Amino acid sequence: MDINTLRGLGTVFAFVAFVGVVIWAYSASKKKDFDEAAQLPFADEEDDKASGEQHKDARSDK
Repeated sequence: MDINTLRGLGTVFAFVAFVGVVIWAYSASKKKDFDEAAQLPFADEEDDKASGEQHKDARSDK
C-alpha cells in the first residue's frame, strides 16, 4: 500500500463524511431544532428589552 492509495482512501472517507453531514443537516427531523436555533439571537434582544425596563423601574424608585 503506497501513499497514493492512502490519499485516495482519505479522500473517499472525507467525501462520505461530507455527504453524511449534508444528509443530517437537511433531514426533516432536524428542521425544528434548526428553526429554534435560528431564533436565538432575537430571543436575546427580548431579554435585553425586559431587563432594560427593570433597570428603568429601579432607577425611578430612587
